[in-house]
Amino acid sequence: MAATSGGTYQFKVGEFDCVAVSDGFFTYAPPAFPSPPEMLFVNAPPDRLARALAAHGLGAEAWKAWTTAYTCLLVTTGSSRVLIDTGAGALSPTTGKLLESLSSLGIDADQIDLIVLTHGHPDHLGGNTDAEGTVVFPNARWVMAKAEWEFWMEGQAEAALPEPSRDMLVGCARRNLQPIKERLTLVAGEEEIQPGIRVAPGSGHTPGHMTVWVTSSGERLVCVSDLALHPLHLEEPGWVAGVDMLPDRVVAERRALLAAAAAEDCRIMAFHFPFPGLGRVSKQGSGWRWEAVG
Repeated sequence: MAATSGGTYQFKVGEFDCVAVSDGFFTYAPPAFPSPPEMLFVNAPPDRLARALAAHGLGAEAWKAWTTAYTCLLVTTGSSRVLIDTGAGALSPTTGKLLESLSSLGIDADQIDLIVLTHGHPDHLGGNTDAEGTVVFPNARWVMAKAEWEFWMEGQAEAALPEPSRDMLVGCARRNLQPIKERLTLVAGEEEIQPGIRVAPGSGHTPGHMTVWVTSSGERLVCVSDLALHPLHLEEPGWVAGVDMLPDRVVAERRALLAAAAAEDCRIMAFHFPFPGLGRVSKQGSGWRWEAVG
């Protein structure tokens, strides 16, 4: 494995060349957002949460801001370049670094062949288009869950989302989805979209949230996207975030995925974990222990 450099971290999955590609970072803090413990662990018993945070060097009262990485994944299979999520674009001055990070590898936007959108939140599809609404990746085609497209594009989101954030979320999704409509393939259920790259339902965070499994020469990697936002969600898989739309579904999907990854010694990549977001899990009590790589 190569060292972190220029917003990228290079590694292999079997014969596939993979790169964790930074789109930058974002800080969630009051007053725009709840405090990190309130935002990330809404159903955690306070005493258990305090102990768990202390074990990570955090205090429930003192933890006022959560600065999180936004990390996409590039997989080169030999015949195509596949990008998983496009980052946040111009969401803030600290995001929208994806093209710069790709450029450090000598890769331009027109060299991306296929893009998987794990779900429709701004930090995962905001890089689809630029400020003028032009598609950023001119030669790519896209893949997304049919349920996710319908949620954002057919009026479901307006009915389901709380008013303070509804207009921003729906506006960003439609602004970045409508221009790619003719290049977009919608999938229902589990499907191999390229040899060695399979998408699978991982719903709960949003109705059509997907995970992505990368397999080559007996090695596997799973991109969990936002099925877990913080390593504590692995240790305490029953704890959910305020942004998880279907909490019970998140917990069920998370437990199933972590059990499979631990049983197979499969590597995991998590969009919001500290860069490069790559590691493994092993069973620990009623949850799983995160072992970071990089």
